[in-house]
Amino acid sequence: MHYKQTHIYIGVDLHKKTHTAVVINCWHEKLGELTFENKPAAFDELVDYVQSFTKKGMSPVYGLEDVGGYGRALAVYLLERKQKLKEVNSALSYAERKSYPTTQKSDSWDAECVAKILLNKLDELPDANPQDVYWTIGQLVTRRNGLVKGLVALKNQLHTQLSYHYPSYRKFFSDIDGKCALAFWHRFSAPHCLDGVSVETLAHFLRQASNNACSTRKAEDILALVQADGDTTRSYQEQRDFLIQSHVRDIRFNKKEMTRVEDELKRMMKLLDYQLDTMPGIDLVTASALVAEIGDINRFASANKLARFAGIAPVNFSSGGKGTNQKSRQGNRVLHGLFYNLSVQQVQVSKGSKKPRNPLFYEYFNRKKEEGKTPTQALVCIMRRLVNIIYGMMKNKTAFRMPEQVEQQVS
Repeated sequence: MHYKQTHIYIGVDLHKKTHTAVVINCWHEKLGELTFENKPAAFDELVDYVQSFTKKGMSPVYGLEDVGGYGRALAVYLLERKQKLKEVNSALSYAERKSYPTTQKSDSWDAECVAKILLNKLDELPDANPQDVYWTIGQLVTRRNGLVKGLVALKNQLHTQLSYHYPSYRKFFSDIDGKCALAFWHRFSAPHCLDGVSVETLAHFLRQASNNACSTRKAEDILALVQADGDTTRSYQEQRDFLIQSHVRDIRFNKKEMTRVEDELKRMMKLLDYQLDTMPGIDLVTASALVAEIGDINRFASANKLARFAGIAPVNFSSGGKGTNQKSRQGNRVLHGLFYNLSVQQVQVSKGSKKPRNPLFYEYFNRKKEEGKTPTQALVCIMRRLVNIIYGMMKNKTAFRMPEQVEQQVS
């Protein structure tokens, strides 16, 4: 008896509120179908239903497309009960649906396609391993990204409101959302709030808000700019002042909340004991984003596997003995973007000292261009080397060390 005959195969189509499971045997025959709620209390129903098709000497194999999103609760439930669980790449189930003459789309058919992939590629599919630590880091990274986007939107709205009140507001402070700037916008939301305020009074306020970083000269400049702008008071001025104060309160909240999220990320990253931030260009935010997308590094047998996962390794297109290696547009695009941004930082040069941030990669980048590669192609080469380095640092939990020869050249 072939070993595939000792299993029944359960493909699950995952959704936010409900899941649909389809059971097939090794002959691609559909045995049953069940729709159940996405909550732990309903998962027992699935296991009992599958058990009714499991004959003596047989065991069920479950296939899920997304064990880190809507399917995470089910994946954790099945693994806690020692069930065999495989992670099915959504690209495979999509290709399965498209492989039929008549294309159809339904929860039932999607689940059956997952089950067919599970049967056909049982030995190739990776075991599902939804580890809480990586999932939690991913959620924190997502939360921080949301706060960053919200902060950008709030700053743009604040820019708009300030342009009505202070035409020369950009000359007041270098950063519109700095601590001192926010205190000023909140207290003096419009020029009429400065009526009767002396240079000494404003200077005292600015020194307190900036921890003595602002001088009396700054107060004089602001009052002079306001005087030169003219009267901007209009109807419903009270409501317009309120809008600026509201934006300031929101920006302050976002910044405080972002600090709290980063503190939690720092605690979570300490549990993994990675030293990614020892590499130039990688801070806590970048390190946590890399870990969130890569997950458990041990699921990649080599750096080549990680490169393919990130869509950095080239793909061969050939026919009739002719062809070329082309840039891959598949893989994890978020991780691809992280490696691209990191590669750009490695070849940056300081404006003041004119020294490269990472001499090792700066020299490598120029060497690749001298070999005839375009700047974009040279960056891809750096991305590929970064994959090797990041893989080794995560695999062995080691710090980044600049080669001694490069250190001597810099010094």
